[in-house]
Amino acid sequence: MEPNSPSPCRPSHSGVRLQVRELRFLDKGPFSFIVAAGECVGLSGRSGIGKSQLLRAITDLIPATGEVFLDGKACTGFLAPAWRSRVTMVPAESFWWYDTVGAHFAVEEEGGNLLKNLAALGLDPQAVRWEISRLSTGERQRLALLRALQKEPQVLLLDEPSSALDAHHTGLLEDFVRQYRERTGAAVVWVSHDPDQLQRVASRVLRMETDGLTEVSVSFPEHQEREE
Repeated sequence: MEPNSPSPCRPSHSGVRLQVRELRFLDKGPFSFIVAAGECVGLSGRSGIGKSQLLRAITDLIPATGEVFLDGKACTGFLAPAWRSRVTMVPAESFWWYDTVGAHFAVEEEGGNLLKNLAALGLDPQAVRWEISRLSTGERQRLALLRALQKEPQVLLLDEPSSALDAHHTGLLEDFVRQYRERTGAAVVWVSHDPDQLQRVASRVLRMETDGLTEVSVSFPEHQEREE
């Protein structure tokens, strides 16, 4: 699929993929929203409001009350590893369990597909042989995305996935995620402090407050504020 294909934010699949209903965690909530198959929804809000925690609650990584559904099936109907392989979060700073990049990828990935994906994200094809310690923050962000996509999750929760990237590599990552959701029908929730980015990638933007979510204009100029 070409990077400049039309209607980049319009869902190309049908049906509700992710449903969050009355979700509460710590002293925040309730939060309720849906994301259609193939749709990208942006999530904005001031620093410290709990956007990352909301993604963790959806992924069942922190205690929460309420309900989360994948294709109509409740999170409680899955074992935790099975849920997280389908509803996957890519945090702003990912953990790495092994010393080398390649050890984080399945053996069958270390061929044409992985090399193609490395190139699509502007990464050196030799990166798979590198030690984690030599990676820049931006390289870690892009490799963390590739690692998360190995099992082709149906829901992808992205926590500022391009915060360490320049404009060129940000564009490559945005195109890569768009092509993934259009190909697979994955639902994407994209956290960003950049309204221009959310205007590019999302069909809707939800603004988070401690007591809920409000849908705002995709450009939401009235909500642009200096993030402390």
